[in-house]
Amino acid sequence: MQAGEVNGRNFREKDKQMVKEKEISMTKEKLFEFIKKQKTAFISSVDEKGYPITRAMLCPREIDGNDIYFSTNTSSSKVEQYKKNNKACVYFYERGRFKYQGVTIKGTMQVCTDQPTKDKIWRFGDKLFYKQGVTDPDYCVLKFTAQEAEYYCDFKIETIEF
Repeated sequence: MQAGEVNGRNFREKDKQMVKEKEISMTKEKLFEFIKKQKTAFISSVDEKGYPITRAMLCPREIDGNDIYFSTNTSSSKVEQYKKNNKACVYFYERGRFKYQGVTIKGTMQVCTDQPTKDKIWRFGDKLFYKQGVTDPDYCVLKFTAQEAEYYCDFKIETIEF
């Protein structure tokens, strides 16, 4: 291969610059901005037989550092699964007309039932789901702590460490 050749094709300087611009350069900050734009999250837990279980969730309530917060029912099976095995995975994606982006984040999930955390995440309208309000015993918070992410875009994968 000669200078100026990429995969056997000769590229001019302008073409080389276009290739460089298409390279992924996802940072932790950009990753969290991407997540904030999504309306749905997919969270995975491990069931009692050792199989992964994935569920769709509403978008995160809050992102604070490496922590991503969701609200859910204390009575749900995922809560029991996270109490037994806190390893978790969260997935977000955006499907455009010509571009698909996705991020898989590995980490741990903590079930929070303490009142300060519940107060922090509570939103107007939650009373539709939790009739007793913010103190409803069936209302809890899932706190996901990110450890590593894989970002996918344009047939490329980039790993982001936290």
